Order: sequence, then C-alpha cells, then structure tokens
Amino acid sequence: MEAIILAGGFGTRLKPLTYTRAKSLLPILNKPMVSYVIEQLPKKVDKVILAVNYKKNQIEDFFKENDFGKEIIVNEETQPLGTGGATKFAEKYITGKFFVLNSDIISSLDMGKMVEFHEKKKGVVTISLWPVKNVSEFGVVDIKKDRITKFVEKPRPEEAPSNLINAGAYLLEPEVLDYIEIGRLVSMEKEIFPRVIEDGKIFLGFRIKDYWMDIGRISSYLEIHKFLLKKKKLKNVIGEGCDVKGKLSESCLGKNVKVGKNSKIKNSVIYDNAFIGENTEIKNSVIGENCEIGSDSKLFDSAVGDGEKIKGEIKDEHVWTKEIPEGYPETQIGNVLKR
Repeated sequence: MEAIILAGGFGTRLKPLTYTRAKSLLPILNKPMVSYVIEQLPKKVDKVILAVNYKKNQIEDFFKENDFGKEIIVNEETQPLGTGGATKFAEKYITGKFFVLNSDIISSLDMGKMVEFHEKKKGVVTISLWPVKNVSEFGVVDIKKDRITKFVEKPRPEEAPSNLINAGAYLLEPEVLDYIEIGRLVSMEKEIFPRVIEDGKIFLGFRIKDYWMDIGRISSYLEIHKFLLKKKKLKNVIGEGCDVKGKLSESCLGKNVKVGKNSKIKNSVIYDNAFIGENTEIKNSVIGENCEIGSDSKLFDSAVGDGEKIKGEIKDEHVWTKEIPEGYPETQIGNVLKR
C-alpha cells in the first residue's frame, strides 16, 4: 500500500526558518516534522511517495541517511501542482487504495483504523475530520451517518451542518485519479471532492478524537512543541553537547547549544550550534542554526534565521539580513488546504 506525502511547499508563513530548509524538515522536539507522519503510517503502507519541489536535495539527503523501513520515493515536481496535481503526478506508483497526507499536520489520527473503516464502509474517499469551536472560520462538512454529502464554507454558527472540518488526511481508491487533470495545479478540496460527491460515490468522514494541529505558522510551530512536551511529561528537551548555565522552561534546544549565566529561555526553540550570551531573555521565539545572541539581549515573539547575530531587544520580528533565496515567493503558491 502507498502513501503520498505532500512536502513540496515553500512554507512562506514559517520564514525565515524555511529560507534555508524544507518545511517538512523543520525539527519538532529535534526530529524532522515529516518523521512524525511516516512513523504514524500503518505497517501495510510499504511505499511512501514524497511530492516535493522546494529543497528537493535536502529531503533526498535526509532519507538517504535515515531508514524508516519503507521504500521512499522523492517525486520532484517542476512546478507547484496543488494537492490534486501532486496526487495525479504520483499515479504511476499507485497499486491500490492509498493515502494522501500533509507533511505539516501533527495529529493523533489512527490510520490503521481509518483503513478498516474505509474498507468496511466501502468508501471511495475517506477524509479525516476534526471538531472546531468557531465553525464560521472554516469550511465544514455536512455529514449523515459517516457519509459526507457536501462542504459548507464558513457558515454562520446557527446554520452550520456540523462542527467538523477537513483535517487533511485522505484515503482514496484509484478511481479518484480519473477525476484529476494531469500537468496543472489542481485543488483536491475545491475541484475534485465536490465532483466525487456529486457523482454519488461513497465519500466518508473519519473523526480524529485526541489532538490535531496544522503547523503552518511560527505560533503553531511553537505551540506543537509546548503541547508535545506536556504530553510526554517533559519540562524541556536538550540535545547532545549542550552547555546550559541559564534557566529553561518549556523549551527545546538542538545540538551543541550554549546558554550563558543568568539567561532565561521560555517556550522557545533553539536550533543546533546556537550561542546565547549571559543575562539574556528569550520568550516565544525560534532561533536558527549557528546564531549568536549577545549578552543582555531580549527576544520576544520572534523568529531568527540561520546564522544571524543579534544584540539588543527584538519583539515581533522575523530576522533575516541576508539575501532571500532565488525563486522564494512573497506569499503562498498553490492552493491552501480548504477546511
């Protein structure tokens, strides 16, 4: 069985971290984000097709160095194709029912049970669902006894057919590929799913019960760290070779990070080989690799790109003083997942 993992985006809302690394390789508790998705796959999934574009070589190198016990295929797209286009582009590797997954969603989804549910109900499409409080900010599903009949975009609370949104994990039968036009950007959510429903195919919803998080912004990137630390009952995560003389709280340090005397780091992520001086305070921030944060500095609610040197006070800033990588877009390219 195959799984397509969508890992081709630039991750523009996570810049400057994504100026130098693929979004899917951003570390979460010192482990690349895409690892969580692969480790969640059922054993019967023996082939993983990674739909990639930006930083393809980085992703290839990671999987050359790390064995997940599955065949890994890096399927390079020459241009952004969206969820539908990327799925169609991987068609030659598909042998039966298959998953389509987003590399930037961390959740408690039980994919093995999702397969059982799909097979028992004889689904053509099964998508994961997540309950939300404010339905007016999302597209919600109209669902009757596990069968989705339509999507309703940003309904008024009193008019919402449910409180369930598309949670970004799909289990599809191969016939769905026939709906997708080849060679162009196609939104599975906006273009393909409505047609499958209109044609009367069995379109199912599978509920996620415990947790779900879309890691699309610096705020959610920090939030998943905080959540997983609490879930794992850890105060902090500290990588190999670190020298910590300050105080840490709900934070994660990569390898070889040095933290000076009397410095305080709270709810923050510090990448490998960073140097934090003395009497420095860092809160709700991400510090990239090989950064130097001078003594007596203060960083709040900020993200600092790799290799930056900072001294002073910074708040609500994305720090990047070097050239932006060629071809990196100002805003998102492709279709944003319609939930």
